Parts: sequence; structure tokens; C-alpha cells
Amino acid sequence: MEEKQAERVSILLMNPQNGEIYACVNVPEFDLNEPFELNSGMDAEGMSEEKKQDLLNQMWRNPCLNDTYEPGSTFKIITMAAGLAEGVVSLNDSFYCPGYKLVEDRRIHCANRRGHGAQNFVKGAENSCNPVFIEVGLRLGADKYYQYFRQFGLMEKTGIDLPGEAGTIMHQEENMGEVELATVSFGQSFQITPIRLAATVSSLINGGTQITPHFGVAIESSDGETVKALEYSNGRKILDGKISETVRYILEQVVEEGSGRNAAVEGYRIGGKTATSQTLPRSANRYISSFLGFAPANDPKVLALCIIHDPQGIYYGGTIAAPVVRSIFENILPYLGVDKSDEKPYNQT
Repeated sequence: MEEKQAERVSILLMNPQNGEIYACVNVPEFDLNEPFELNSGMDAEGMSEEKKQDLLNQMWRNPCLNDTYEPGSTFKIITMAAGLAEGVVSLNDSFYCPGYKLVEDRRIHCANRRGHGAQNFVKGAENSCNPVFIEVGLRLGADKYYQYFRQFGLMEKTGIDLPGEAGTIMHQEENMGEVELATVSFGQSFQITPIRLAATVSSLINGGTQITPHFGVAIESSDGETVKALEYSNGRKILDGKISETVRYILEQVVEEGSGRNAAVEGYRIGGKTATSQTLPRSANRYISSFLGFAPANDPKVLALCIIHDPQGIYYGGTIAAPVVRSIFENILPYLGVDKSDEKPYNQT
């Protein structure tokens, strides 16, 4: 067998305007003809029934909706939207990053241990600076943060039309102190499903309208006639349209000028956010690298989420996950009929 370069890769593609899922892929895949050998590298002969059943259970899982993970910095999109909506942060607010932030008795580090120095909020997002987002989370406070969790649907399942969807694993509100609030603000110390994150971010960038992710669009007869068009619960307003526009603008800057540069596609306006989170126990040095992107940034037609579990060697999301999304966008944007644009990212004041 080839030496693996990662434990698993999951990719979701969806329409952020209405929740239609274009692709949902997990690698390694499975072969129904040789399910045990592919999943374990072992022949089924001599394998216990218990082992067989365990492998079958693993084989049928869809990690995009059956499993949770620590999202890392892609979750900063949630903190960003909540902070802007509540008015506790604006684009030109000034921050200073010395490489860490003291919260109660904890020194919580930035990914850049040397620090980013002085920066405004947009630059903080471009740099994926933990201290900036910790500060926004602390300004919100636990009560308001939870209010936005509920408003954005993060504490609910998405209602996707497949079985076995898992729910968000979050601190109890009454147990969330400042340290917990700080770590949640940059996407650690809790778990969420990829589909929940993708659905929520879709709603935050589409103008603020909640969507229900789904595969099925219609029931057809054997001769191809539509018997019934399937309808899904869309339409609840969860974010003001102007705030949604500002979120898109910031995330476009992340790709134009910041940590998401490797997702840029010439001629297209791309928005997105990188993430690199460390799994438990932290001492194991195992990482989850990811990138969430959308295009066109000013009027999103497609959203992509790429998650790479336990990559070997380089593990930064901006280095290994962002190029995957770039390659996908290079192929599907022309297919979707999205025209190239000479327009530069719009300015915000």
C-alpha cells in the first residue's frame, strides 16, 4: 500500500444561496467489493465478526455530517460576523499582537509567536491573528456570543436530507468562562460538523438568509417527469445584509492580501479563510488543516470546504488546503458559467 500523506480528506461543495450540495467526498473511499481489505489492509479471512462489523460501521460513516471536529480559524468567520453585528468591532479598530494574549491566568498564543504588532481588524483577519479574535470574543461576552450561536443556528442540526447528522459539542453556557470564550473565538475547545459550519457560513455570506443543505431537488417518474419538487426550510434572516457584505469583503481581503493567497484564482474574486487546528491531546502534534472558500466573493455561487486530517509534513491550512480549493474553483467556475471579472475588491470605509 502507498504511504498515506494524510489520515483523511473531506471536501464539501454547495450553493450558498439555496443549500444545494454539489459534492460531498471523503478519501479514502471504500470499495463495496473489497470493503475489509481497503479499510484495514487485511484480508477478511480469519477476521473476527466484531472486527468486520467495526470496519463496516466505519465504512458507512460520512465524516462530513456524522463526525465532528475542531474547526480552528475557519470559525473566526462566526466571531467576525457576531462582532460586527453587535457593533463591538469595526474594520479600522486598532489591535496589537505581541504573539499572545493573557486571559485570566492563561497565556494564549498566536500562531505567529513573534506577534503581528499593530494592525486593524481587517489586517487581523488577513493574518488570522488569534489575539484579535480573542479580543472580539471577550468584547461580546458569553451571553451575547451564545445569543449569536443560537441566531446563526450553530446549536441545531442543519436538517440535511441524509441520516445520522451529529450535533455541535459546545461548552455549557453557564460554564463558559473567559478562557473558554477566548478559545472558542478562534475555533478551538469545541467541535462541530463540517456540514454545520458550511451551512452557517453560507448563510452569513449570502446576504444573511438561513439555508438548509440538501442533495434532493425533485422526485421524478421513470420517464423523467417531475412528480414533486422538494422544498426546504430557507428564508429566516440571521444577519443584516450590510454586515454580510462586510464579512464577504474581509474574507476577500484574506485571499487577496493575507493567509488565503494560495486560494486565489486569476480573474476571479475569491473569499475565504484558512485554519490549522491541533487535535487532542495537543502533545501528539496531530493537526487538522482546512480552507473554506467561496466565489465570486461579491455574489457567491459556490462554497467549498476542504478538511485534511493529520497531514504528514507541512500542515498549515493556507499551504495545503487552500490550493485544493483553488484547483476546484479553477475547474468548476467556468463550468458554472461564472465569468471572469476585471473588477477589484470593493472598498469599505
